[in-house]
Amino acid sequence: MNVHEYQGKGVLKEYGVTVPNGYVAFTADEAVEAAKKLEGDLWVVKAQIHAGGRGKAGGVKLARSLEEVRAFADELLGKVLVTHQTGPEGKEVKRLLIEEGCPIDKEYYIGVVIDRSTERVVMMGSEEGGTEIEEVAAKTPEKIFKEVIDPTVGMLPFQARRLAYNINIPQDKINHAVKFMLSLYQAFVDKDCSLAEINPLVTTKDGRVMALDAKLNFDSNALFRHKDILELRDLDEEDPKEIEASKYDLNYIALDGNIGCMVNGAGLAMATMDIIKHYNGEPANFLDVGGGATEDKVREAFKIILSDENVKGIFVNIFGGIMKCDVIATGVVEAAKQIKLDRPLVVRLEGTNVELGKKILDESGLDIVSADSMADGAEKIVELVKNS
Repeated sequence: MNVHEYQGKGVLKEYGVTVPNGYVAFTADEAVEAAKKLEGDLWVVKAQIHAGGRGKAGGVKLARSLEEVRAFADELLGKVLVTHQTGPEGKEVKRLLIEEGCPIDKEYYIGVVIDRSTERVVMMGSEEGGTEIEEVAAKTPEKIFKEVIDPTVGMLPFQARRLAYNINIPQDKINHAVKFMLSLYQAFVDKDCSLAEINPLVTTKDGRVMALDAKLNFDSNALFRHKDILELRDLDEEDPKEIEASKYDLNYIALDGNIGCMVNGAGLAMATMDIIKHYNGEPANFLDVGGGATEDKVREAFKIILSDENVKGIFVNIFGGIMKCDVIATGVVEAAKQIKLDRPLVVRLEGTNVELGKKILDESGLDIVSADSMADGAEKIVELVKNS
């Protein structure tokens, strides 16, 4: 689960991470009032969307008067911001972060991720702050330094100090940087984050080390024990189909293709998308109904797939172990009848109660194409979509 920058900074502030003072605003009037609460004569007006690259897309403005704060707020609110992470459709700006201006001295990068190769949390840093870390990794990988953290003891002060020295934090700010990194790591672990990215981390002319920006992602599987984080969820930033899927505990991710997929098991779902691509098709989604799906769950999954206007055909690929093929078949038939299916549907069933499942499909009266294998099904749905 993603959160907005101001929400991420609120979480980090609880752990002693230094962040600029700021307030969220939903209207231009609120933006001006927020600026009045902040000291100084320089404010930053920042669009709040779940995507990076806002600065390059014109979503971050420096205001030197209250009039400019209002003008920038009017300009950004309601604007569709297109960045390298939003895709060409962009995201509408519905809220702003109004922050105090800071006397920046130097920008750095700090990120905390889970490294699957070492099965450890890793903190990485670079003195190349303010740019995408992928760009730094591609052009100057020697400027990225990593500290692999032992989960039994957590991040140790000497690791934070070594990282601070490696990225050339000034000597007089090393202790501040160490405190910052240790606090960031603790927030990452306590809140079950999957990503914590501070880009840029800045040193200031008045001696501070602070997070000028903050991106936090949280493990959705751990949200049951973080109700405070769950309350930060902004449904306006999520795909409506993904929101609906989460209500039924379905693992659904919308993609850009035109072939809807309903599969049981994450591995089989990935393989299904791969084989559709192999036959020159484009999957419209990842959808894992799980091993113990009910008839109702299958029916709702089918409805969610069909709610995507880009879907021109559907491939149901089920291997029945715990999941019984007759349950899948009944759910598919009921959903197709309710929605009045008018698109090609290919179904491949294998496993528990497969003959009963096929019988249900055959006797449904629906125009359903059976497949003998995963490859056969993928080839058939790709051809049907091309000819539809």
